Amino acid sequence: MKSIISSLFALSLLSLSSTNAQCHFPAIFNFGDSNSDTGGLSAAFGQAGPPHGASFFGSPAGRYCDGRLVIDFIAESLGLPYLSAFLDSVGSNFSHGANFATAGSTIRAPNTTLHQSGGFSPFSLDVQLVQFSNFHNRSQTLRSRGGVYTTMLPEANSFSQALYTFDIGQNDLTAGYFANKTVEQIGTIDVPEVISQFKNAVTNIYNQGGRYFWIHNTGPIGCLAYVIEWFPIKASDFDSHECASPLNNLAQEFNHALKQAVIELRAFLSEAAITYVDVYSAKHELFVHAQGHGFKRSCVSCCGHGGKYNYNKHIWCGKKEILKGKEIYIGKPCDEPDKAVVWDGVHLTQAANKFIFDKIVPGLSMACHRQ
Repeated sequence: MKSIISSLFALSLLSLSSTNAQCHFPAIFNFGDSNSDTGGLSAAFGQAGPPHGASFFGSPAGRYCDGRLVIDFIAESLGLPYLSAFLDSVGSNFSHGANFATAGSTIRAPNTTLHQSGGFSPFSLDVQLVQFSNFHNRSQTLRSRGGVYTTMLPEANSFSQALYTFDIGQNDLTAGYFANKTVEQIGTIDVPEVISQFKNAVTNIYNQGGRYFWIHNTGPIGCLAYVIEWFPIKASDFDSHECASPLNNLAQEFNHALKQAVIELRAFLSEAAITYVDVYSAKHELFVHAQGHGFKRSCVSCCGHGGKYNYNKHIWCGKKEILKGKEIYIGKPCDEPDKAVVWDGVHLTQAANKFIFDKIVPGLSMACHRQ
């Protein structure tokens, strides 16, 4: 059974080539939301506090996770340092790329996306693209001055040889629910607009010299506690794995449109190698067969407080209160985060991220080859 599943994931990496030549990427430039944010939102609005980061970094590291994200495992596998957030000016090194992802980000601009569960991010994909363009130009101007700039900023050819990674779109779908739209309205009105803007973003980077693109689809959002708790979902809409079917169907509709967009981009961008990465299947496999992969109940949050899913939108992971003069965790972590799929009701654990990475990593060695 495992070999069948692995083959299925391998087939979903649509840009795989028959060539055996390995790829070498000197840098990664990442765009996205909290699924790949390595410190952007923390730099802008304050650090994501403990217990985030505890399982690997030993302290908060700008990630909404107990440890590493999929993007961290990608960097490791390519022999590159973890990506510094573009917005983080302290201790950052951009010689091997930069991360423009920030938690809460959407493909569409915030004024059209409205708010997420904790407000809205001003760093939508179009803003991330402006940041990248400025970084591209200014980094080369500064690097030409020599000195420390040559060790802290990427070489000029890194931009054409880099892997451009994307993990964004989930918040565009849930934003429709916050705006009281139906699944049908989101699918027929919002999704086409979002996909159109995403295609423009990839084309923008291509026109600046980017050639290698690694594009994650969105996961089964109907299996996340924050979605289940925030939105009115009928009991009949839950499947046997405690996931909300309408939202998972919406995610798959988005993914179908994204996959078609990738096919169109391949035809239009003649020198681009574009890999569509089916993380939905990897995540869904984990939610559905958690115990078979060494995890415990899949939808219950490791870090949180109360309720069926150990999640409360008013008592977030890491929230503390003073009781009898002593500061204690109210939103506290579980004892075995390595056995949990969901970290805080919104994001996955390091262990789950590693599982997903292991399913998609074969495609990295071929991501520089056109289909």
